Amino acid sequence: MTDEGGVSPEPPEDERHRNVENAVMLGFFAVLVAAGIWLLGTMADLRKVQDCAAQGRRNCAVIDVPQ
Repeated sequence: MTDEGGVSPEPPEDERHRNVENAVMLGFFAVLVAAGIWLLGTMADLRKVQDCAAQGRRNCAVIDVPQ
């Protein structure tokens, strides 16, 4: 019950800080996941090149052809 005629008070300051901290942690987690996905892709590409070179093949590097 409130003394101001049914108007609920502002949320406490701690709750606002908690919301900001949660948003920051969510952003950090998203960056961490994106970096992990990028790292896995890079490692997969490197593994393909190393497998090619280990088989004694030549020209294992990827050549980008402009279109």
